[in-house]
Amino acid sequence: MKKLLTLFLIVLSFLSFSQSRKDIGAQFIRTLLVDKNPEKAHSFFDASVAGEIKATDLAMVTEQLQGQLGAFKNILEVNNEKDSYYYYSEFEKSKLDIQITFTSGDKMIGFFLVPHKMFDQPDDKNTLKMTSDDIELKGTLLVPANGNKKKLVIFVHGSGASDRDETLGENKPFKDIADELFKNGIASYRYDKRTYSNPETFTEKSTAEQETINDAVNAAAYFKNNENFKGYQIIMLGHSLGAYLMPKIAEKAQISKYVFMAGNARPLQEVIMDQLEYLHKIDPSKISTETVDTIKKQVAFLQSDKFDLNSPASELPLGQSASYWKYLLNYKPLDEVKNIKSPLFFAQGERDYQVTEKDFALWKNQLKTNKMATFKWYPSLNHLFIKGSGIPSPGDYEVKGNVDEEFLKDLVQFIVK
Repeated sequence: MKKLLTLFLIVLSFLSFSQSRKDIGAQFIRTLLVDKNPEKAHSFFDASVAGEIKATDLAMVTEQLQGQLGAFKNILEVNNEKDSYYYYSEFEKSKLDIQITFTSGDKMIGFFLVPHKMFDQPDDKNTLKMTSDDIELKGTLLVPANGNKKKLVIFVHGSGASDRDETLGENKPFKDIADELFKNGIASYRYDKRTYSNPETFTEKSTAEQETINDAVNAAAYFKNNENFKGYQIIMLGHSLGAYLMPKIAEKAQISKYVFMAGNARPLQEVIMDQLEYLHKIDPSKISTETVDTIKKQVAFLQSDKFDLNSPASELPLGQSASYWKYLLNYKPLDEVKNIKSPLFFAQGERDYQVTEKDFALWKNQLKTNKMATFKWYPSLNHLFIKGSGIPSPGDYEVKGNVDEEFLKDLVQFIVK
């Protein structure tokens, strides 16, 4: 059952698709979610997986989707990459992709529910691809034709495998920000994170440099060396993990300005522990005492003398490798941020339970004598800088919203002043 509902992210590209496969997948979706006939839907699977995915499992999927997303309404569009087809589907409460993977014989071997993916259209003038180390970064470049202020913002993602919009449910904070910047004459570039587009390049030897830092630095170098952007000021905007790593990015990128959106100043393992304890407190049925205790043991092991580069990922927080954690244990953002000699903008929402006032206060105290550092506190905003009310929880992210106008106004003012 768990296998059916695992959400995973893969590289997106626009390719032509087989009409027969497109129809087969659509027929499967109608059979399962409209006709509610799991036995017939099960016949679409290849024999190699039919034993693992039972008709009763499909019935449970249908029931869970009905409870979480409401009734299935229709398929909005279909895209594909190689043997995988993405049926962008509308439910009563949300929209997502139903990913179906086929064999060469047009039988199904995969069925997943994943966040909606953008496929680059060949005629999209805003699409920009650039080489970064061992991959091609695929992203969206917005350059105002009128009122261009010769400023360009590069976006750096938070934790996890994120697309260029930093999509979470139906919320797209990076797209919201980029659109607002464009309206104000400010160019921007946002790209799919490599753990989203090229997860195979992230190995047990990889660190935050391979995950985030190098691609951000390479993107900055691309625009600094591009004649079309001669005379532009380059600004880096990091969210969450991207903001946490900003001091290291700044050391290598050497650009004009830096934006820290909800960036943790404390070690990542400490932030993870706070998050889990908070979520357990507000809803023990979602985060059990056993889960909290397991993470506590992993964090204790990470911080002990027993930890070394041979430590198995299974004993470490988030299941990340020893190499990944070793890099972060040696990283001191509060020390390194003092070396930045450019304007800095720190923004934090009070309803953010993932990165909190503890972190905001640490940045602020460390830079209290830095006249180029600006700090803004937003009482009603969550981790995505979207307004909300009540007790902050993961449920906030299931509600469609947009990045707050007050924050956007402050951001634009910082960029253009």
